[in-house]
Amino acid sequence: MYYIVYGLLYAISLLPMPVLYLLSDGVYVLLYYMIGYRKKVVKDNLMIAFPEKTDEERRKIMKDFYRNFVDNFIEMLKLFSASKNFILQSFEIDNPEVYEKLYKENRKCQLHLGHTFNWEIAGMVMPFRTLYTFIVIYMPLGNKILDRVFFRMRSRTGTVFVPATQTRKSLVPYRNSLYMLALVADQAPGSPSNAHWLNFFGRPTPFVKGPERGARTGNIPPLFIYFYKPKRGHYRARIEVGSLNPSETQEGELTRNYVRFLERSIREQPALWLWSHRRWKHEWKEEYSELWIDKDPMPSISRKDPSIRND
Repeated sequence: MYYIVYGLLYAISLLPMPVLYLLSDGVYVLLYYMIGYRKKVVKDNLMIAFPEKTDEERRKIMKDFYRNFVDNFIEMLKLFSASKNFILQSFEIDNPEVYEKLYKENRKCQLHLGHTFNWEIAGMVMPFRTLYTFIVIYMPLGNKILDRVFFRMRSRTGTVFVPATQTRKSLVPYRNSLYMLALVADQAPGSPSNAHWLNFFGRPTPFVKGPERGARTGNIPPLFIYFYKPKRGHYRARIEVGSLNPSETQEGELTRNYVRFLERSIREQPALWLWSHRRWKHEWKEEYSELWIDKDPMPSISRKDPSIRND
């Protein structure tokens, strides 16, 4: 079955991009207008993030999001057979000198990114754009066949994929090498009681501790990366240094700075973020008070706050 699935997806990837984008347009109409995939989740998330916008403005963001969502999948399919030149032309870095300088200084680094399109192309282009060993922490798919199919596709340019369930063990072989570690830092934590809590678009939100903990423990500079889309099929990224000496920062400082960076990035091109991702699914509780890292006061729950939802 693995070879059948891989062969089918590879065959589809051989279609020219104009044809694939026609397919994307058709799937968008089906997904948005007929199926309404996770439409309520997207609508609720946009209301939380942009209460100041009109219904029409939020509707436009939602439509653009679904177009980008489908494009992301179609462009991912193309990666099964895409050439090096195609991948390089699809994704560029505005300021690679940031990590090139760290490499010359013989320092490892971490990329802290969010669920922003198109992370799939970004994951495949980086081995061509850096001398670092490029390592991505990923969550294996539940379906073993699809997990194997996409693992083969995603690693074909040299990216090293490490399962999130075995991160520490899997990184041991690379501990003495120069690597760039990519972490999806806006991932909702599995346990809200073991997370950093702070406001995200004005709502109490838990963030995973792992990215900050790794940076501070190993004094590995975190680089915050922002994706943007000048036109269809073309993406660019800007990098901002989170800290050159993270071991000297206070606990929570890097996460707080990253979340503010993420908010600014999303506001610039809101339709590129994964709004179908249930980012506000955990409810704030008093027992999390010691986990609050924001400079703003922690929320009061003396009365039920209607802005805090448990999806």
